[in-house]
Amino acid sequence: MKQHLWINGKYIEAKNYKALKCPFNQEVIAEVASASSSDVKSAIDAADCARKIMAEMPAHKRAEILEKVVALMKEDKEECARIIAQEASKPLKAARGEVDRTIMTYTFASQEARKLYGETIPMDAAPGGEGRVAYTVREPLGIIGAITPFNFPMNLVAHKVGPAIAAGNTVVLKPASQTPMSAYKIAEYFHRAGLPDGALNVVTGNGGTVGDVLVADDRISMITFTGSPAVGKQIRENAGLKRVTLELGSNSAVIVDENADIDKIVPRIAAGAFAFQGQVCISVQRIYVHESLYHPFAERFVEEAKKLKMGNPLDEDTDISAMISQGDTDRAQSWIKSAVNSGAELVLGGNAENNTLHPTVLLNVDKTEKISCEEAFAPVVHINSFKNFDEALALVNDSNYGLQAGVFTKDVNKAFKATKELHVGGVMINDFPTFRVDHMPYGGVKMSGMGREGIKYAVEEMTEMKLVSFKLD
Repeated sequence: MKQHLWINGKYIEAKNYKALKCPFNQEVIAEVASASSSDVKSAIDAADCARKIMAEMPAHKRAEILEKVVALMKEDKEECARIIAQEASKPLKAARGEVDRTIMTYTFASQEARKLYGETIPMDAAPGGEGRVAYTVREPLGIIGAITPFNFPMNLVAHKVGPAIAAGNTVVLKPASQTPMSAYKIAEYFHRAGLPDGALNVVTGNGGTVGDVLVADDRISMITFTGSPAVGKQIRENAGLKRVTLELGSNSAVIVDENADIDKIVPRIAAGAFAFQGQVCISVQRIYVHESLYHPFAERFVEEAKKLKMGNPLDEDTDISAMISQGDTDRAQSWIKSAVNSGAELVLGGNAENNTLHPTVLLNVDKTEKISCEEAFAPVVHINSFKNFDEALALVNDSNYGLQAGVFTKDVNKAFKATKELHVGGVMINDFPTFRVDHMPYGGVKMSGMGREGIKYAVEEMTEMKLVSFKLD
């Protein structure tokens, strides 16, 4: 089948198409349109024409459209999950979980559409402010340029499209080249739900071509991007006065304090390390364990990792499937090899079958190795020991990234110390850093990005505050 571009409420043929292959078996899923610069400009034209319609649409109608999308997704949950599993090679049970989360994300968006509150300002609190009544309102920015990654092809689209529509904006969406079918499916749902033509446009193709046009066009009011630090930095440097939200990943760490219950926490941490082949921005990558628990923890962790089953993402019992590309598999293996050559101990995995990398556990990795200090985005985790809690906090902070961190401790004083001293966007006490529910504020510091997602917080990013003041006679 050919997958055309979605512009102004209909499918538009492109001049060029590219074969989309399943990462697991390389079977062709579809021929997907590659947008030209003129195609992207046509999408922006459509979004610009729909901008006034969306801005004037009552909040309850925007909420109803989002509610209808939720209802349509509930009817097609299994179809949506299979699309994700096939194009992303995400194990089916994980894909089903993503669909459930996507439904909840749009549900939150529908609620936030009805809650664009302002506030009254006591003008007479300042001399000269007497005799005035003032209040604030929140208004849509205009056109949102959204660029999304492959790893959550429906839910991370929802985290950009949902709040944009809730706030009364229009959207030009560029999904990841490997996972476009999920985005086109969502566009169909919004069309069926009654979203005005042009309010949501989906353009696939080369990141440089599509992204460069979105960043350069003055009609785009905001760029919201999830992806690599290198691309995020380029967007930030070229966006001019556009508002920019960037979510750029991490090398998330966990601290296991001396009083932690190993049997209880190891399955949780392992899940955080190996879910969707570790291709999660907040995947557990670095584990720092108190020296008194180090050896039993490592042994128990390896036992847990050995339970994972590799295979076809469409099989019900598969836990680990193919990486998104052979290049990513090769990169991860080269980082593993480098760490071992520098003295790390490989206690599990490190090998790959075709494009499926075995769950990998390393011990005592030097902090300068890429598998520790860069974002692995692979089913690879390393376990190092520490002597005291302050040392553990320093090890977590010794990173260019800062998205989320996890701390397992029964000492409330250490817990509060961690929440204060860890330089990250979110601290999860007695949980792994991979924890996320879709209404919480989510984002990082340092190279992990800027701005916050989570529907309420994204709506704030996607609206402008206006002050209204009445001088009373």
